[in-house]
Amino acid sequence: MKKIKVCIFSTCLVDLLFPKVGMAMVEVLERLGCETVLPEKQICCGQPTYNSGYSKDSMKTFKNEIDALLSIDADYIVGPSGSCVFMIKEYKDIFKDDPEYGPKAAEIDSKIYEFTQFIYRVLKVVDCGAELDAKVTVHRSCHMTRLIGERTAPFVLLDHVKDIERVPLKNVQLCCGFGGTFSAKRPELSVEMVDEKVKNIVDTDAEILIGTEESCLMNIVGRMNRLGYKIKAMHIAEVLNHNVDINRIKYIKDTDHVVVPANGEGVF
Repeated sequence: MKKIKVCIFSTCLVDLLFPKVGMAMVEVLERLGCETVLPEKQICCGQPTYNSGYSKDSMKTFKNEIDALLSIDADYIVGPSGSCVFMIKEYKDIFKDDPEYGPKAAEIDSKIYEFTQFIYRVLKVVDCGAELDAKVTVHRSCHMTRLIGERTAPFVLLDHVKDIERVPLKNVQLCCGFGGTFSAKRPELSVEMVDEKVKNIVDTDAEILIGTEESCLMNIVGRMNRLGYKIKAMHIAEVLNHNVDINRIKYIKDTDHVVVPANGEGVF
């Protein structure tokens, strides 16, 4: 059977601050039967400059990313960050009138997915075979839930991790205060937001904070450290790659699991 070929879309923060996340993502996908390839020429997706108003100056970055991702003849493109994935999905609208890059951007949009979304909805895996004996809570990503529209897949996959105890996070729908350049433009408001998030995390008495977005984890963990809280943080890729027993890997078709819609049942 031909392996699914996946182009790995990395992110600036994974490359710089969370290198273990990229490796964990690759190991999980390859364990699930994918062939993974990382394009050499990819750099930033261009979101920071574009969201700061430098739209024209971002075009060179956008085009480089498009060419890099399409340099691999892959079936899918998968990334560990919902915000970066959504930025790349926006290329199709940004380049809609461009005869060269418009079709390329549309092709990318049709096959790019966030990591857990890809596992659950494309590979149709419900249990990655991981084990984590710990009490955890989960911070949701605003971009992933509101813009990509996926607020189910991470929770389904986590709830199938052996021995995990997941404690619901109060006001899980609220932003952590990072928002990319928002935290630099409105630092006072950003601190108020992350302080509320930290309080809600601490109140769960969880040992581990799990996130699906490296930028959120960077912001929250940085604030927790400054406030003196020593709660471990893990990206979901690291969790799904923890103490794996391949005999526990389960596909949806082999279980009685009913696929949950992307919009889930929780608050917006």
